[in-house]
Amino acid sequence: MKLCLLVALTMAAFAANSLLNRVGVASGGISADMFALVRVVSGAAVLAVLVLSQGGTLWKAPSLWGVLGLTAYLVGFSQAYIALDAGLGALILFGGVQVTMFAGALIGGERVPLMRWVGMIVALAGLTWIVGGVATVAGAQIGVVFMGLAALGWGIYSLIGRGVANPLQATALNFIWSVPLVGLTLLAGEAALPNGFGLSMAVLSGGITSALGYALWYKLLPQLHASVAGVAQLSVPVIAIVGGLVVLGEAVSWQIVAGSLVVLGGIALSLVRLKSG
Repeated sequence: MKLCLLVALTMAAFAANSLLNRVGVASGGISADMFALVRVVSGAAVLAVLVLSQGGTLWKAPSLWGVLGLTAYLVGFSQAYIALDAGLGALILFGGVQVTMFAGALIGGERVPLMRWVGMIVALAGLTWIVGGVATVAGAQIGVVFMGLAALGWGIYSLIGRGVANPLQATALNFIWSVPLVGLTLLAGEAALPNGFGLSMAVLSGGITSALGYALWYKLLPQLHASVAGVAQLSVPVIAIVGGLVVLGEAVSWQIVAGSLVVLGGIALSLVRLKSG
């Protein structure tokens, strides 16, 4: 029971990143590029404290692709929420990450089971349906592009991170080294200082729902079967959609609801293992 509650708390933290980013940027209290910078700085600080408190070290070179992937995710994620609702953004991100990781598995020579092919085709069809509807909304197209960048970045980051010996240390290093890269986006973006509300949303996202959420997830993963971990993450877009509806008052169309069911159903199918013989 305790494990289930901790998994639910972690998924809620992941979904909260979408809500915090959306409300912070949409309120006008903080620009998207500043949100990303404050988020990565806050996350790096908290993760560094966690690593050092456990006797770890930060004097180690990070993964270049890990840093680049994380940077692309952070920047794309924040920029996307200028135009996209929280739940819709989470769904596009989640579906895009699965497609990226699927492609990575193929490139890496991994043997892909039949049901995973079927599930991915169904999920991609649902995602295409949703994005097609969003593309007709003025101003939303750029949000889809940026969230696609975020999905590509997080997918690469996840693929790189599968083989790390110390996930917490690797995450801390990637966050720390991403700080200057995310900071460079300020040179091409808005220079306005955030107000207290916008700043607090970014700090909460970076220091709590990102840093502590990732740390808790890494602690729980050894206790979960791979399929259980995969299914658990299916709840993130659903939580974000419900949170956006209840907390932010965002509208949810029938197309988004139906498309969400198709995407999540396709990803669930990809987790099914057919018995041989």
